[in-house]
Amino acid sequence: MPHQVSVFAENKPGKINRITEILSRKKINIRAITISDSGDYGIIKLLLDKPHAGNEALQKEGIASTLKDIVAIKIDDSPGGLHRAASVLSEKEINVEDAYGFTIRENNMAVFVFQVENVPLTEKILESEGFKIISDNELYLL
Repeated sequence: MPHQVSVFAENKPGKINRITEILSRKKINIRAITISDSGDYGIIKLLLDKPHAGNEALQKEGIASTLKDIVAIKIDDSPGGLHRAASVLSEKEINVEDAYGFTIRENNMAVFVFQVENVPLTEKILESEGFKIISDNELYLL
């Protein structure tokens, strides 16, 4: 099962520099990043090629981070690609708690990464609807 690293961070200059320095030093690659602001603090979500090692490295340096289970699927990089997945999730009453996506230009695909309450059930439902579930190893190499 894929994981993302979520970092609870004070909203001030230098925080991203510190996080990226630690990860760089440990030779951990950032595949995707999102930052959510909520006033004085925010959440930085990192898709890393080595999430367990990245989370451990950040924690050892005193940074508040956690591993979160995620679902990652391939979708068509075309109008309606994401809507098809969203329709299935809505129809099956699966709440998406958090999400982000990115494209893979070489094969005209996009990746939709999201958090839900029940990851195994969500993966099973999406797979039965024809979506390609991306394994943790495959996702970290994209």
